[in-house]
Amino acid sequence: MKTMTKAKSASALPINSILSGDCIEVMNSLPENSIDLIFADPPYNLQLKGDLHRPDNSKVDAVDDEWDQFSSFAAYDKFTREWLKAARRLLKPNGAIWVIGSYHNVFRMGAELQNQGFWILNDVVWRKSNPMPNFRGKRFTNAHETMIWASKSEGAKYTFNYEALKSLNEGIQMRSDWVLPICTGHERLKDDNGDKAHPTQKPESLLHRVLVGSTNPGDVILDPFFGTGTTGAVAKMLGREYIGIEREAAYRKVAEKRLKRVRKFDREALTVTASKRSEPRVPFGQLVERGMLRPGEELYSLNGRHKAKVRADGTLIGDDIKGSIHQVGAHLEGAPSCNGWTYWSYKHEGKKVPIDLLRQQIRAEMAARPN
Repeated sequence: MKTMTKAKSASALPINSILSGDCIEVMNSLPENSIDLIFADPPYNLQLKGDLHRPDNSKVDAVDDEWDQFSSFAAYDKFTREWLKAARRLLKPNGAIWVIGSYHNVFRMGAELQNQGFWILNDVVWRKSNPMPNFRGKRFTNAHETMIWASKSEGAKYTFNYEALKSLNEGIQMRSDWVLPICTGHERLKDDNGDKAHPTQKPESLLHRVLVGSTNPGDVILDPFFGTGTTGAVAKMLGREYIGIEREAAYRKVAEKRLKRVRKFDREALTVTASKRSEPRVPFGQLVERGMLRPGEELYSLNGRHKAKVRADGTLIGDDIKGSIHQVGAHLEGAPSCNGWTYWSYKHEGKKVPIDLLRQQIRAEMAARPN
């Protein structure tokens, strides 16, 4: 890991580096169509008016840094327009972006994403399990932030590791509301004075879910508002490459120290559950063509109530129905749909064997072939 003042050249990516400078200028110096994913946590433009105090009159350490202050909404919109334009230029055609914000800025970012041609895939609500209370008692406790996930354009083949996220969620489809705690305790980084190193440090659990779900090992992830390096730390652990951009020297110093301590997971641990949709398609007829099943051979339903015969064209005939393995199964069960691969079995040496094992055999052969 190294710090640079700018990209080395227009043809090489300074991976696993923290680049110093204005994010827009630095992004414009990097080669276009070179980044797989961008995670952006830009200034929120909180528009704070004066200090915020707790009921005991102690001062709240709120976000009042110079980098979060803009003269007007117009100035903030101009800034958003320029950094998103630079970000879109960097993304590969099938790349994607995540932006995170609060009610102060996320709607403005969402509109600009659409204005520039990004295609919004989801908005995800990060529900904070331990939010800061609303001390004045004049509004609801601000207990969430919103993330927008967007592909570079409509129709882009973005990465989505559906099965991996489902596994993270105990086998249940991952929803768009994520209940995760804010940084506290040992995860909250401190500066040399023992104070919070960054007022809006994001938890590693949040980035872990984002990167596992929307990137693969070896992908290049850019964070144009690197802060104390949460994106880089999680990327390094997960075997992804990162590029950080951060103009504040104090944050770069903390991030550099943090990243030196991070260890990459071993190769086996980096593997995630693959989506079934990403596996190569195998037509049922291919099993017949290859003689793995013969025309006239009988298939048996999973529940043992039904059977059907294989036809030479890769369809089935059963009772009063002819069609695909899925259509015949659905008709016999009186169901709107049926996964024929898991529904049907054939007999081998007197035992029922799921036909899906034959499909997996073909897939294994395809994976073993040299490219």
